[in-house]
This record gives sequence, structure tokens and C-alpha cells, in this order.
Amino acid sequence: MNRCVVLDAEAMSALGDRPSRRQREVRAALSAAARLARDVIVPAVVLAELYRGRGHSQLVDACLSRETGIHVRVTDRTFARFVGGVLAAVRAGSALMVDAHVVAAAVEAGGGIVLTADPEDMERLAAPYRNVHVVDISG
Repeated sequence: MNRCVVLDAEAMSALGDRPSRRQREVRAALSAAARLARDVIVPAVVLAELYRGRGHSQLVDACLSRETGIHVRVTDRTFARFVGGVLAAVRAGSALMVDAHVVAAAVEAGGGIVLTADPEDMERLAAPYRNVHVVDISG
């Protein structure tokens, strides 16, 4: 059972883009999550990846304000340890740390759908977890 939808940086960015197929896919997933009372999660480290100066940061904040129901998963010590375990499980280096946060958030929630434009890395990280499904929004 998919208990949540987790957004990576590309999925989060799509919400602020001009109307596109990618944006429609992300919005459809958010609507389905709302109808099914599923959480929508974005790891704080994903936001850190997106905050790139005043204009871009304002766009991210506006998106978070507009899209109600997106929960930000902060990285505390316990979650950091879990993220490290996600990386270790597939012998990945720290270059995939942000993606590992996304997968870890889905696993922690009891399973979920990861929306990403980087399906190869996400599928590699998610491979040990049967309850995490990667959805490619790259087009």
C-alpha cells in the first residue's frame, strides 16, 4: 500500500513551472494523495537543493504556501542514520544523499510513491524496499 507521495527537487520544481505535462502529473499525484488521505512529503534537504537566491527561494516558498498539505521532513539524528542506511544498502556514496533522503522518507512513512525526474538513481536506492515505487516525471 502506498501511504505517501514524496517529492524530489524536480517534482517540487514542477509545481512552480509554467503549465506542462510534468506539472500536470505532479498535481494529479497531489490530488490523488489528498483524496486518499495520504501524506505528501518533501525532505528539507530537497528544499536546500532548491533554495538558490532570493527570486528562486521566493518561488519555492510560494509553492509551499500555495500547495497545502505538503509536509517537510526535517533531518534529525535518527533520520540521518536511516538515510545513511539507505545509502549503505546499495553501496552508494554521498553524491546520492539527497535522493536517499527522498527514498528514506517514503520507507519511513510505511511505503509510498517517489516522484522524480531521476528514476535510475531513485530506483537503485529504492530497490531494497518493496513498498517504495518510483514514478518518472521526466517525460
